Amino acid sequence: MRRLLTSALSVIALAGACTSGDGDPLRVGAIYPLSGTQGPGGVDEYRGVQVAVDLVNEDGGVEGRAVRLVPIDVPSGDAAPAAIDELDAQGVELVLGSYGSTISQPAAIQARSRGMLFWETGAVGEMTSDGGGSSFFRVSPSGAVLGRNAVTFIADRYAPVIGRDPAELRWAVTLVDDAYGRAVAQGALDELERRGYPVAATIAYDPREPEMRGVVRELAAAEPDVLFASAYLEDAIAMRREMVRRAVDVLAGIGTSSSYCMPEFGQRLGEEAVGLFASDKPDSGALGTDGLSAEAVELLERADAAYRERFDASMSAAALAGFTGAWALLHHVLPEADGPTPAAVADAAGRVDLPRGSLPNGSGLRFGAPGTATAGANLLAESVIWQWTEPGEHWVVWPDRYATYEVEAIDPLP
Repeated sequence: MRRLLTSALSVIALAGACTSGDGDPLRVGAIYPLSGTQGPGGVDEYRGVQVAVDLVNEDGGVEGRAVRLVPIDVPSGDAAPAAIDELDAQGVELVLGSYGSTISQPAAIQARSRGMLFWETGAVGEMTSDGGGSSFFRVSPSGAVLGRNAVTFIADRYAPVIGRDPAELRWAVTLVDDAYGRAVAQGALDELERRGYPVAATIAYDPREPEMRGVVRELAAAEPDVLFASAYLEDAIAMRREMVRRAVDVLAGIGTSSSYCMPEFGQRLGEEAVGLFASDKPDSGALGTDGLSAEAVELLERADAAYRERFDASMSAAALAGFTGAWALLHHVLPEADGPTPAAVADAAGRVDLPRGSLPNGSGLRFGAPGTATAGANLLAESVIWQWTEPGEHWVVWPDRYATYEVEAIDPLP
């Protein structure tokens, strides 16, 4: 039987970030959407960062210096440059962020122009190639990876379960038309093209005015067997409800981060989410630990216990991504740097090499070198496939080293 993470639940009042130690603290910026449409996921990711700082400080800080977060609420991408400027004015050179892909790109561009280093903990969308591996690093998997893995899972693992030839399935791709949606959808489309699978429809919609009746009308006309959805929480829920209302049946539905993977998605849809899949970073409650090193298992248990004590919940995918990304910087990279300057930290990041399973979300840590196609990207970032198995309940079904549940065929979806 696979080992599952377990920890006792204790409850305390919500508190601010812990900063242990005296003297000159190491100040690190933190820009996340703590309000606005991306607020629920942004708050979770920032909470994970807070817990990582707490544990680093419990262990003595970075080279004896306590870490102190300097947080700024960035509800949308147009607020990112000003947030970077404000941190620069305060003398902060290292910045964690940002959960949102529409925030990450302008933040990274502005950080580079200011001679700062931007460390992305969770966003998966399109990024500028300038500064990768020198002023910008991303610990989480890219959207292209999430999209590609979604197609791979349905074709190689789920199609045999339902007794279908994946080459004969009709695929539809829907996407919110922004940096996040395009990156994830393109990964899926590239993998479908590589395999030569037919795409019945590709439907993009405006993130500012998502109109699901028209999207589902186009879906119904395309008659797909598989739906891949790159969406945010509200439009994903609205799309699913409209599909159920119109009785648009598919053999498989799979979405990605910011929607299908979020606890609220399953809670609000209830039975209507059962059977759907999510391609995303793992959370702490549904992740099997057989693929983790002993040190990573111990850290995951410690982090989840600390998160539960502080926030009265297990770590969501966003929270675990925030914790893992911040821990990678503060525990693995900064102690190897000649100093906390952007250049020294970038040099240390380029030298760190941790195998898969070393970090508590299953990832390793190895960054693409500057000037390459993967500059600044974590080449060993891990992602998983979940399935919603009961109302409000999900488990990891792929890859096997992190699976906690056998994939279940539901044909057609409810």
